[in-house]
Amino acid sequence: MSLFRRIWLAVIGLTVAAFAASLLVNTFTARSYLEKQLYLKNADNATALALSMSQIREKDPVTIELLLSAQFDTGHYQEIRLTDPAGRVMVERRQEAAAAAGAPDWFVRLFPIKAQPGIAHVQDGWKQFGTISLASQSRFAYQDLWKGTLELSLWFVVGGLIAGLIGTFMLRLITRPLDNVVEQANAITRRQFITVDLPRVPELKSVVRAMNDMVMRVKQMFADEAARLESLRRQVNHDSVTGLPNREFFIGSLREALNGEEGSAVGLLALIRLADLNNINARLGHAKTDALLQLVARQLNEASAAHNNWLVARIRGADFALLAPGADDAPALANKLAQDMRELATSWPELEGLFHLAVVGYQRGEPMETLLANADSALAIAEGKGPNESFSSMHAAAAPLATSGEGWRSMLSNALSEQRLKLAGFPVMSASGVAIHQESVIRLQARADGPWLPAGDFMPMAERLKLTADLDLQVVRLALNGLRTGHGDIAVNLSADTIADWGFHNKLVALLEDQPALCRRLWIEVAEQGVFRQLEAFRDLCRTLKKLGCQVGIEHFGHRFGEIAKLSDLGLDYLKVDGSFIHDIHLNAGNREFLAGLCKMAHSIGVSVIAEGVRSAEELAALPGLGFDGVTGPAVS
Repeated sequence: MSLFRRIWLAVIGLTVAAFAASLLVNTFTARSYLEKQLYLKNADNATALALSMSQIREKDPVTIELLLSAQFDTGHYQEIRLTDPAGRVMVERRQEAAAAAGAPDWFVRLFPIKAQPGIAHVQDGWKQFGTISLASQSRFAYQDLWKGTLELSLWFVVGGLIAGLIGTFMLRLITRPLDNVVEQANAITRRQFITVDLPRVPELKSVVRAMNDMVMRVKQMFADEAARLESLRRQVNHDSVTGLPNREFFIGSLREALNGEEGSAVGLLALIRLADLNNINARLGHAKTDALLQLVARQLNEASAAHNNWLVARIRGADFALLAPGADDAPALANKLAQDMRELATSWPELEGLFHLAVVGYQRGEPMETLLANADSALAIAEGKGPNESFSSMHAAAAPLATSGEGWRSMLSNALSEQRLKLAGFPVMSASGVAIHQESVIRLQARADGPWLPAGDFMPMAERLKLTADLDLQVVRLALNGLRTGHGDIAVNLSADTIADWGFHNKLVALLEDQPALCRRLWIEVAEQGVFRQLEAFRDLCRTLKKLGCQVGIEHFGHRFGEIAKLSDLGLDYLKVDGSFIHDIHLNAGNREFLAGLCKMAHSIGVSVIAEGVRSAEELAALPGLGFDGVTGPAVS
């Protein structure tokens, strides 16, 4: 039984007990008062009758009997009796007790009124003639007593209702802080670390303060460990001079771009090399050379700032790289980068030549070694052209799926209406080889007899045309169908634009709310980049999905690890670490330390950690020892 109900029952019990006690006390008091009043009336009437009889000169039996009968008939008496001095009855008039008007029999039996009869002496001259005993009817007293009891009961009922309403209001005021404490405790069990306002109730204030202190300590511990791991991540994966990602991190990201399921179908790779860095260092000195490197890094970051998925890295001392997934115009990018670098070179007139630059195109599935060799060859051509020159080359492009925005819109809309969509599943396994879920990604047919295209071929255009919500809703429908007909759990991912669409949010709730059994087997994830881009929308989505029973997670996690404190109140179930951190993990001691700390911190708040993009047996063997709960990728079957 809840505390609120217990308190409410206690209040009701006390009110009823107080009512019963007050009713009994008042009823007995009223009865005593009525008995006293009846006795006084009896005594007065007996005295008056005795006085009248004493004044009669001739007290013959007939006259006396007529007088008593007349008195009995005109009053409401139960008994009038005249006895002689010896106690013998001379005249007696009696009436059986009449039913109390308006008072029930049980009430009469429960509260009997026993008034003493009035007694007076009748004189005959100087002698005592007899004794009058007179008792009045009590039915009217019962009527008054019953009426008073009913009125008192009515007032008590009204008072009880008013007291109940006031008590309910007061109880709600008292228990509302307790409800907040319970909600805070439940939120902590859901891995949502929230604080609540201190209540005014002193007994609860100390409890809430202790809970808030615990949450703040957990958050601080979480933030301190996150800061340490973020520092380690940057130390391991970033260049200390420019702050850009280093070669190891870039190679892992490039591998994911070429082989990842969600990668763009095409893209560009740019290499920028500073001409003779040793000579630059000798001319400018160490400090100025570092400043130059930082300016180059800033210039490249500005060139890629408009594209969230582009990556700039310093891959060797004099070499920088720009990975541009989705870009397809190599000459335009080469010209833009070369122009920016030439403007930068004007600030360093003491340097005869600052850079050489090459841009090459790639397609998904192309071997990384081939792409890097092509880029090196293109860079050699640029170097052969002279200082501050560029060169670009493209693969023979595949025929586009559509030639205009409207063409793409028509193609995607037709695929949706004709249900030319399906899910392809990839296993996510635990360290012991048990299936955790199937990671399902969307496939689409551009035409009825065409091949099934991966998401990277059409999702970028769907995002541009604001069609991701319709596609993602269909993905959820397909996942539910798969859950109905199959066994195990299914994971699907939603795009950042989708989670910010309230129309999609409402449709998703309508789709899931009547299927709690399926929701418990449905895992929904959003890419890290999209989570931080639409953080409030993702927070609302988490609350909704958790209430429905779904598992919620973040995929491609790790690039913005320094902001992990922003996720402390989301109640996440799992994280999928991006494959760029998993690349050659068995050879990268720094990343092993970082990922081991990440797993430990996630486990401390009940969050599972899964590795993405596992491509070799060596990587697969190294991950369980770091604390990973699951793995997925080409090496997992």
